[in-house]
Amino acid sequence: MDSQPTSRTPVDGADAASGSGLGAQISRRLELLQGEEPPEAHKPPLRLFPAEVLNFLEPIKRKFRAPLDIAPADAPKVVILLPGFATHPWRMRYMAEQLERAGHKVKKWGYGYNFGPTPENFDIVAKRVCDVKARYGKEVVLIGWSLGGIFAREVAKRHPDCVEKVVTMGTPFSHTPYSNNLWRIYQAITGHRVDNPPVEANLPEKPPVETVAFWSPRDGAISRRSACGLPGERDRAVALRCTHMGFCNSPEVILALDAELKR
Repeated sequence: MDSQPTSRTPVDGADAASGSGLGAQISRRLELLQGEEPPEAHKPPLRLFPAEVLNFLEPIKRKFRAPLDIAPADAPKVVILLPGFATHPWRMRYMAEQLERAGHKVKKWGYGYNFGPTPENFDIVAKRVCDVKARYGKEVVLIGWSLGGIFAREVAKRHPDCVEKVVTMGTPFSHTPYSNNLWRIYQAITGHRVDNPPVEANLPEKPPVETVAFWSPRDGAISRRSACGLPGERDRAVALRCTHMGFCNSPEVILALDAELKR
């Protein structure tokens, strides 16, 4: 789910050669639930995690709030939203609706649930970005939530001519890939180790386009050190006060994105 070696690293031979039978796959996934993070790993305190669960009440709370104050953009953008780990694009639907109120053209990432990178789904997403750019005749702004931000950064590195800007939200691109509370679950679901993804990537390396990192001290899943990054790994970092799950629907985040798209 996370960040990174200092050089491009392909999937290792042990992962590629692991057994394909059901028993072998189950054994492999159970093995990936084990292990210890390195001593330098920085994890959010577990006291923040209950707020992540309470975020699922956000659609109900929204009914009792006034609509967001979003004015039309002078120069509307073409935007692609990339969902977080184990989530579907529908989780970002409210965000899309609010950005469209400002006049932006908001598109889905062209794939379903985000269950981790593979060479195949990465190519599908990269092609989607290039196709949207060709269709509208302008570079695309990629907004990636959590793991979706990893896709956004890596696509921007490979196709900078198609991308105007990257905004990551709670994305673990820096520090160590173990600086989060979900790495064991991530490994068990994806079938690969966090420090050895199945696609070549140097996650801390900044894309050659404007890159902004949204992070939160209230994030109960991803360490602030991982999501904020270092100066050379992004152009700017923006601190917000939402949960990790709140990055997809928090009013504060949506208003920050609206301001970012109008810069």
